[in-house]
Amino acid sequence: MKNIAGLMKQASQMQKKMEEMQASLEAMTIEGTAGAGMVTVTLSGKNELRSVRIDPKLADPEEMEMLQDLLVAAHADARRKIEALSAEEMQKLTGGLNLPPGLKLPF
Repeated sequence: MKNIAGLMKQASQMQKKMEEMQASLEAMTIEGTAGAGMVTVTLSGKNELRSVRIDPKLADPEEMEMLQDLLVAAHADARRKIEALSAEEMQKLTGGLNLPPGLKLPF
């Protein structure tokens, strides 16, 4: 029985460390670039698109802000769709078993 108690304590400590690591990652922002820096995107640690910057040489400068906003909106729409599809597929996989929100499989 001591082994089980020790194992449970280790699992609890590991879970706490994982939660701290996830919180740290979620607080980060990461930039990605393409075209020798002509396009830059900024993502949050939660993989949410925060901003898009496009060099004015690539598009009409008067429409640049709208183009950048549309790219962010399109990314958000695609993310919502993939999350919904993933949830639907998970529902099929679990046979309708209602799992707690935020529970991600595999463990």
